[in-house]
Amino acid sequence: MSSLYIHIPFCKQACYYCDFHFSVNQNNKKLIVEAIKKEIVLQKNYLSNNRLRTIYFGGGTPSLLNEQELAGIFETIHHTFSVVPNAEITLEANPDDLTKEKLLLFKRQGINRLSIGTQSFQDACLQYLNRAHNATEAKQSILMAQDRGFDNISIDLIYAIPVANNKVWQEDLQQTVSLQVQHISAYCLTIEEKTVFGRQLQKQLINPINDEFASNQFNSLIAHLEQNQFTQYEISNFAKPGFYSQHNSNYWIKNPYLGIGPSAHSYNGSTRQFNIANNGKYLQALAKNTIPFEKEELSKANQVNEYIMTSLRTIWGCDLRKISHNFDINLLYENKSYIHEYIDKKLLKLEDDVLKLTNNGKLFADKIASDLFIIE
Repeated sequence: MSSLYIHIPFCKQACYYCDFHFSVNQNNKKLIVEAIKKEIVLQKNYLSNNRLRTIYFGGGTPSLLNEQELAGIFETIHHTFSVVPNAEITLEANPDDLTKEKLLLFKRQGINRLSIGTQSFQDACLQYLNRAHNATEAKQSILMAQDRGFDNISIDLIYAIPVANNKVWQEDLQQTVSLQVQHISAYCLTIEEKTVFGRQLQKQLINPINDEFASNQFNSLIAHLEQNQFTQYEISNFAKPGFYSQHNSNYWIKNPYLGIGPSAHSYNGSTRQFNIANNGKYLQALAKNTIPFEKEELSKANQVNEYIMTSLRTIWGCDLRKISHNFDINLLYENKSYIHEYIDKKLLKLEDDVLKLTNNGKLFADKIASDLFIIE
Protein backbone atom coordinates (compact mmCIF):
# COMPACT_ATOMS: atom_id res chain seq x y z
CA MET A 1 0.00 0.00 0.00
CA SER A 2 1.03 3.60 -0.57
CA SER A 3 1.07 7.01 1.10
CA LEU A 4 -0.10 10.45 0.02
CA TYR A 5 1.38 13.75 1.20
CA ILE A 6 -0.38 17.10 0.62
CA HIS A 7 1.71 20.25 1.06
CA ILE A 8 -0.25 23.37 2.08
CA PRO A 9 2.20 26.25 1.45
CA PHE A 10 0.79 28.98 3.72
CA CYS A 11 1.56 30.31 7.20
CA LYS A 12 0.33 33.24 9.27
CA GLN A 13 3.89 34.37 9.92
CA ALA A 14 7.45 33.18 9.37
CA CYS A 15 9.10 31.28 12.21
CA TYR A 16 12.72 32.37 12.44
CA TYR A 17 14.12 28.82 12.06
CA CYS A 18 11.89 27.46 9.28
CA ASP A 19 13.24 26.70 5.81
CA PHE A 20 10.20 24.81 4.49
CA HIS A 21 8.37 26.28 1.52
CA PHE A 22 5.50 28.59 2.51
CA SER A 23 4.02 32.03 1.92
CA VAL A 24 2.47 34.41 4.43
CA ASN A 25 0.36 35.88 1.61
CA GLN A 26 -2.82 33.81 1.47
CA ASN A 27 -4.50 35.70 -1.39
CA ASN A 28 -4.17 32.76 -3.76
CA LYS A 29 -4.98 30.02 -1.23
CA LYS A 30 -8.21 29.07 -3.03
CA LEU A 31 -6.34 28.82 -6.34
CA ILE A 32 -3.63 26.65 -4.79
CA VAL A 33 -6.28 24.30 -3.38
CA GLU A 34 -7.87 23.96 -6.84
CA ALA A 35 -4.43 23.28 -8.35
CA ILE A 36 -3.73 20.65 -5.68
CA LYS A 37 -6.99 18.91 -6.57
CA LYS A 38 -6.04 18.96 -10.24
CA GLU A 39 -2.57 17.59 -9.52
CA ILE A 40 -4.04 14.70 -7.53
CA VAL A 41 -5.98 13.62 -10.62
CA LEU A 42 -3.02 14.15 -12.98
CA GLN A 43 -0.75 12.08 -10.70
CA LYS A 44 -3.18 9.19 -10.19
CA ASN A 45 -0.96 6.73 -12.06
CA TYR A 46 2.31 7.62 -10.30
CA LEU A 47 1.78 4.96 -7.64
CA SER A 48 1.58 1.37 -8.84
CA ASN A 49 -0.69 0.59 -5.89
CA ASN A 50 -3.51 3.14 -5.62
CA ARG A 51 -4.64 1.93 -2.18
CA LEU A 52 -3.68 4.56 0.38
CA ARG A 53 -2.67 3.43 3.84
CA THR A 54 -1.76 6.92 5.04
CA ILE A 55 -2.62 10.52 4.12
CA TYR A 56 -0.64 13.41 5.57
CA PHE A 57 -1.40 17.14 5.34
CA GLY A 58 1.83 19.07 5.98
CA GLY A 59 3.20 22.50 5.28
CA GLY A 60 3.16 25.30 5.86
CA THR A 61 0.11 25.24 8.04
CA PRO A 62 -2.71 22.92 6.88
CA SER A 63 -4.90 24.03 9.78
CA LEU A 64 -5.42 27.30 7.87
CA LEU A 65 -7.71 25.45 5.42
CA ASN A 66 -11.42 26.15 5.76
CA GLU A 67 -14.10 23.46 5.59
CA GLN A 68 -14.85 23.92 1.89
CA GLU A 69 -11.16 23.73 0.95
CA LEU A 70 -10.49 20.66 3.08
CA ALA A 71 -13.65 18.88 1.96
CA GLY A 72 -12.81 19.54 -1.69
CA ILE A 73 -9.36 17.97 -1.35
CA PHE A 74 -10.76 14.91 0.44
CA GLU A 75 -13.48 14.48 -2.18
CA THR A 76 -10.83 14.45 -4.91
CA ILE A 77 -8.67 11.98 -2.99
CA HIS A 78 -11.55 9.55 -2.52
CA HIS A 79 -12.58 9.82 -6.19
CA THR A 80 -9.01 9.18 -7.35
CA PHE A 81 -7.63 6.63 -4.90
CA SER A 82 -8.87 3.83 -2.70
CA VAL A 83 -8.42 4.79 0.95
CA VAL A 84 -8.21 1.67 3.09
CA PRO A 85 -10.45 1.36 6.16
CA ASN A 86 -8.77 2.78 9.27
CA ALA A 87 -6.17 4.60 7.20
CA GLU A 88 -3.99 6.93 9.24
CA ILE A 89 -4.98 10.48 8.24
CA THR A 90 -2.79 13.17 9.81
CA LEU A 91 -3.08 16.95 9.72
CA GLU A 92 -0.46 19.35 11.01
CA ALA A 93 -1.97 22.16 13.07
CA ASN A 94 -0.75 25.20 14.93
CA PRO A 95 -2.15 25.70 18.45
CA ASP A 96 -3.55 29.15 17.65
CA ASP A 97 -5.67 27.72 14.79
CA LEU A 98 -7.42 25.10 16.88
CA THR A 99 -10.94 25.84 18.04
CA LYS A 100 -13.75 23.50 19.02
CA GLU A 101 -15.41 24.14 15.68
CA LYS A 102 -12.27 23.49 13.65
CA LEU A 103 -11.55 20.26 15.53
CA LEU A 104 -15.09 19.03 14.77
CA LEU A 105 -14.50 19.97 11.12
CA PHE A 106 -11.38 17.80 11.08
CA LYS A 107 -13.31 14.93 12.64
CA ARG A 108 -16.04 15.20 9.99
CA GLN A 109 -13.45 14.90 7.24
CA GLY A 110 -12.02 11.69 8.70
CA ILE A 111 -8.81 13.12 10.18
CA ASN A 112 -7.84 10.77 13.01
CA ARG A 113 -4.36 12.01 13.91
CA LEU A 114 -3.19 15.52 14.76
CA SER A 115 0.38 16.78 14.69
CA ILE A 116 0.36 19.96 16.76
CA GLY A 117 3.24 22.40 16.33
CA THR A 118 3.71 23.15 20.01
CA GLN A 119 7.53 23.57 19.89
CA SER A 120 7.65 24.70 23.54
CA PHE A 121 5.46 25.42 26.56
CA GLN A 122 7.56 28.47 27.48
CA ASP A 123 6.60 31.97 26.32
CA ALA A 124 10.23 33.11 26.15
CA CYS A 125 11.09 30.23 23.80
CA LEU A 126 8.04 30.77 21.60
CA GLN A 127 8.82 34.47 21.28
CA TYR A 128 12.45 33.70 20.44
CA LEU A 129 11.30 31.35 17.65
CA ASN A 130 8.66 33.89 16.49
CA ARG A 131 5.79 31.45 16.89
CA ALA A 132 2.25 32.79 16.50
CA HIS A 133 0.93 31.10 19.67
CA ASN A 134 1.73 31.45 23.36
CA ALA A 135 2.36 28.89 26.10
CA THR A 136 -1.25 28.84 27.28
CA GLU A 137 -2.50 28.15 23.75
CA ALA A 138 0.08 25.38 23.39
CA LYS A 139 -1.35 23.52 26.37
CA GLN A 140 -5.02 24.35 25.77
CA SER A 141 -4.94 23.21 22.13
CA ILE A 142 -3.91 19.71 23.22
CA LEU A 143 -6.55 19.51 25.95
CA MET A 144 -9.19 20.79 23.54
CA ALA A 145 -8.28 18.18 20.91
CA GLN A 146 -8.44 15.42 23.52
CA ASP A 147 -11.83 16.71 24.68
CA ARG A 148 -13.07 16.48 21.08
CA GLY A 149 -12.12 12.81 20.89
CA PHE A 150 -8.67 12.88 19.29
CA ASP A 151 -6.76 10.01 20.85
CA ASN A 152 -3.77 9.99 18.50
CA ILE A 153 -1.95 13.27 19.03
CA SER A 154 1.63 14.09 18.20
CA ILE A 155 3.35 17.29 19.28
CA ASP A 156 6.55 18.93 18.07
CA LEU A 157 9.23 20.09 20.49
CA ILE A 158 12.44 22.00 19.77
CA TYR A 159 15.50 21.69 22.01
CA ALA A 160 18.80 23.60 22.21
CA ILE A 161 16.93 26.91 22.14
CA PRO A 162 19.43 29.45 23.52
CA VAL A 163 16.93 31.06 25.89
CA ALA A 164 16.03 27.66 27.38
CA ASN A 165 18.52 26.27 29.88
CA ASN A 166 18.43 22.63 30.97
CA LYS A 167 15.94 23.39 33.75
CA VAL A 168 13.53 24.97 31.26
CA TRP A 169 13.93 21.99 28.93
CA GLN A 170 13.08 19.62 31.79
CA GLU A 171 9.95 21.66 32.48
CA ASP A 172 8.92 21.28 28.83
CA LEU A 173 9.42 17.52 29.03
CA GLN A 174 7.46 17.25 32.26
CA GLN A 175 4.61 19.28 30.78
CA THR A 176 4.62 17.10 27.67
CA VAL A 177 4.36 13.87 29.65
CA SER A 178 1.64 15.27 31.92
CA LEU A 179 -0.54 16.03 28.88
CA GLN A 180 -0.55 12.33 27.96
CA VAL A 181 0.07 12.75 24.25
CA GLN A 182 0.80 9.59 22.29
CA HIS A 183 3.66 10.80 20.09
CA ILE A 184 6.47 13.37 20.25
CA SER A 185 8.68 14.66 17.45
CA ALA A 186 11.67 16.46 18.99
CA TYR A 187 14.15 18.39 16.87
CA CYS A 188 17.37 20.18 17.66
CA LEU A 189 17.19 23.85 16.70
CA THR A 190 19.10 24.12 13.44
CA ILE A 191 20.14 27.39 11.85
CA GLU A 192 19.59 27.18 8.09
CA GLU A 193 21.18 29.70 5.76
CA LYS A 194 18.02 31.11 4.16
CA THR A 195 16.09 31.71 7.37
CA VAL A 196 15.87 34.72 9.69
CA PHE A 197 18.20 32.96 12.13
CA GLY A 198 20.56 32.22 9.24
CA ARG A 199 20.77 35.89 8.31
CA GLN A 200 21.18 36.89 11.95
CA LEU A 201 24.03 34.40 12.35
CA GLN A 202 25.74 35.77 9.25
CA LYS A 203 25.57 39.25 10.77
CA GLN A 204 26.84 37.85 14.09
CA LEU A 205 23.64 38.95 15.86
CA ILE A 206 23.25 35.46 17.33
CA ASN A 207 25.68 32.66 18.16
CA PRO A 208 25.82 29.19 16.58
CA ILE A 209 24.03 26.39 18.41
CA ASN A 210 26.32 25.00 21.12
CA ASP A 211 26.92 21.30 20.37
CA GLU A 212 27.47 20.31 24.00
CA PHE A 213 24.30 22.13 25.07
CA ALA A 214 22.35 20.39 22.30
CA SER A 215 23.72 16.91 23.07
CA ASN A 216 22.98 17.30 26.80
CA GLN A 217 19.38 18.19 26.05
CA PHE A 218 19.10 15.34 23.54
CA ASN A 219 20.33 12.85 26.11
CA SER A 220 17.95 14.16 28.78
CA LEU A 221 15.12 13.94 26.20
CA ILE A 222 15.85 10.25 25.62
CA ALA A 223 16.17 9.46 29.32
CA HIS A 224 13.01 11.32 30.37
CA LEU A 225 10.81 9.83 27.67
CA GLU A 226 12.11 6.29 28.16
CA GLN A 227 11.28 6.60 31.85
CA ASN A 228 7.73 7.46 30.82
CA GLN A 229 7.21 4.47 28.48
CA PHE A 230 7.94 6.22 25.18
CA THR A 231 9.92 4.29 22.56
CA GLN A 232 12.47 6.17 20.49
CA TYR A 233 11.62 4.43 17.23
CA GLU A 234 13.46 7.03 15.11
CA ILE A 235 16.12 9.48 16.25
CA SER A 236 13.70 12.42 16.46
CA ASN A 237 10.48 10.49 17.12
CA PHE A 238 9.10 8.92 20.29
CA ALA A 239 5.81 7.09 20.71
CA LYS A 240 3.70 5.13 23.14
CA PRO A 241 3.15 1.49 22.11
CA GLY A 242 0.91 1.29 19.04
CA PHE A 243 1.32 4.95 18.10
CA TYR A 244 4.29 5.03 15.74
CA SER A 245 3.61 7.37 12.82
CA GLN A 246 2.65 5.00 10.01
CA HIS A 247 3.15 7.72 7.40
CA ASN A 248 6.66 8.69 8.44
CA SER A 249 7.59 5.05 8.99
CA ASN A 250 6.72 4.43 5.34
CA TYR A 251 9.29 7.07 4.38
CA TRP A 252 11.97 5.47 6.53
CA ILE A 253 11.44 1.92 5.25
CA LYS A 254 11.32 3.18 1.64
CA ASN A 255 7.70 2.47 0.75
CA PRO A 256 6.39 4.50 -2.23
CA TYR A 257 4.62 7.80 -1.67
CA LEU A 258 3.15 10.60 -3.74
CA GLY A 259 3.67 14.24 -2.80
CA ILE A 260 1.19 16.87 -4.00
CA GLY A 261 1.55 20.66 -3.91
CA PRO A 262 4.39 23.18 -4.27
CA SER A 263 7.76 21.75 -3.08
CA ALA A 264 6.30 18.27 -2.42
CA HIS A 265 8.49 15.21 -3.07
CA SER A 266 7.46 11.82 -4.46
CA TYR A 267 9.19 8.43 -4.49
CA ASN A 268 8.26 5.21 -6.31
CA GLY A 269 11.26 3.00 -5.61
CA SER A 270 13.40 3.88 -8.61
CA THR A 271 12.86 7.64 -9.07
CA ARG A 272 12.24 10.79 -7.05
CA GLN A 273 10.24 13.82 -8.13
CA PHE A 274 10.53 17.31 -6.63
CA ASN A 275 7.72 19.79 -7.30
CA ILE A 276 8.76 23.39 -7.82
CA ALA A 277 8.91 25.43 -4.60
CA ASN A 278 7.16 28.47 -6.05
CA ASN A 279 3.42 29.05 -5.68
CA GLY A 280 3.08 31.27 -8.76
CA LYS A 281 4.94 28.93 -11.10
CA TYR A 282 3.07 25.96 -9.66
CA LEU A 283 -0.25 27.65 -10.48
CA GLN A 284 0.88 28.59 -14.00
CA ALA A 285 1.90 25.00 -14.76
CA LEU A 286 -1.27 23.42 -13.38
CA ALA A 287 -3.38 25.89 -15.38
CA LYS A 288 -1.85 24.16 -18.44
CA ASN A 289 -2.45 20.68 -16.96
CA THR A 290 1.26 20.11 -16.44
CA ILE A 291 3.14 19.33 -13.23
CA PRO A 292 6.27 21.43 -12.61
CA PHE A 293 8.76 18.94 -11.20
CA GLU A 294 12.32 17.75 -11.51
CA LYS A 295 12.96 14.02 -11.70
CA GLU A 296 15.92 12.06 -10.41
CA GLU A 297 16.64 8.51 -11.54
CA LEU A 298 18.08 6.66 -8.58
CA SER A 299 21.16 4.55 -9.27
CA LYS A 300 21.83 1.38 -7.29
CA ALA A 301 24.26 3.31 -5.10
CA ASN A 302 21.68 6.07 -4.54
CA GLN A 303 19.10 3.53 -3.41
CA VAL A 304 21.52 1.71 -1.11
CA ASN A 305 22.78 4.96 0.44
CA GLU A 306 19.25 6.27 1.02
CA TYR A 307 18.37 3.02 2.74
CA ILE A 308 21.47 3.25 4.94
CA MET A 309 20.71 6.88 5.86
CA THR A 310 17.05 6.34 6.76
CA SER A 311 17.20 2.85 8.27
CA LEU A 312 20.05 3.66 10.63
CA ARG A 313 17.91 6.38 12.18
CA THR A 314 15.23 3.86 13.17
CA ILE A 315 14.71 1.25 15.83
CA TRP A 316 14.68 -1.40 13.10
CA GLY A 317 18.21 -0.57 11.94
CA CYS A 318 20.01 -1.25 8.66
CA ASP A 319 19.40 -4.85 7.56
CA LEU A 320 22.52 -6.08 5.77
CA ARG A 321 20.60 -9.07 4.40
CA LYS A 322 18.14 -6.74 2.67
CA ILE A 323 21.00 -4.86 1.01
CA SER A 324 22.55 -8.13 -0.09
CA HIS A 325 19.27 -9.54 -1.42
CA ASN A 326 18.00 -6.40 -3.16
CA PHE A 327 21.27 -4.97 -4.47
CA ASP A 328 23.81 -7.82 -4.40
CA ILE A 329 26.12 -5.78 -2.15
CA ASN A 330 27.91 -7.12 0.93
CA LEU A 331 28.05 -3.95 3.03
CA LEU A 332 29.95 -5.67 5.81
CA TYR A 333 32.68 -6.51 3.30
CA GLU A 334 32.59 -3.17 1.43
CA ASN A 335 32.84 -1.09 4.61
CA LYS A 336 34.44 -3.52 7.02
CA SER A 337 36.92 -1.03 8.52
CA TYR A 338 34.32 1.70 9.20
CA ILE A 339 31.79 -0.72 10.64
CA HIS A 340 34.28 -2.32 13.03
CA GLU A 341 35.69 1.06 13.99
CA TYR A 342 32.24 2.33 15.00
CA ILE A 343 31.44 -0.92 16.80
CA ASP A 344 34.70 -0.65 18.77
CA LYS A 345 33.80 2.95 19.67
CA LYS A 346 30.38 1.71 20.84
CA LEU A 347 28.60 3.95 18.33
CA LEU A 348 27.26 1.01 16.31
CA LYS A 349 26.17 -2.51 17.20
CA LEU A 350 25.61 -5.51 14.95
CA GLU A 351 22.75 -7.82 15.90
CA ASP A 352 21.73 -10.70 13.61
CA ASP A 353 23.12 -8.93 10.51
CA VAL A 354 21.34 -5.68 11.41
CA LEU A 355 23.35 -2.53 12.13
CA LYS A 356 21.91 -0.25 14.82
CA LEU A 357 23.09 2.97 16.38
CA THR A 358 23.78 3.07 20.10
CA ASN A 359 22.49 6.06 22.08
CA ASN A 360 25.90 7.69 21.71
CA GLY A 361 25.91 6.82 18.03
CA LYS A 362 22.66 8.71 17.51
CA LEU A 363 24.57 11.94 18.13
CA PHE A 364 26.68 11.18 15.04
CA ALA A 365 24.06 9.50 12.85
CA ASP A 366 24.66 11.51 9.68
CA LYS A 367 28.45 11.10 9.84
CA ILE A 368 28.22 7.36 10.48
CA ALA A 369 25.74 6.86 7.65
CA SER A 370 27.83 8.86 5.17
CA ASP A 371 30.93 6.82 6.05
CA LEU A 372 29.01 3.65 5.18
CA PHE A 373 27.79 4.94 1.82
CA ILE A 374 28.58 3.00 -1.34
CA ILE A 375 30.71 4.91 -3.85
CA GLU A 376 29.76 4.52 -7.51
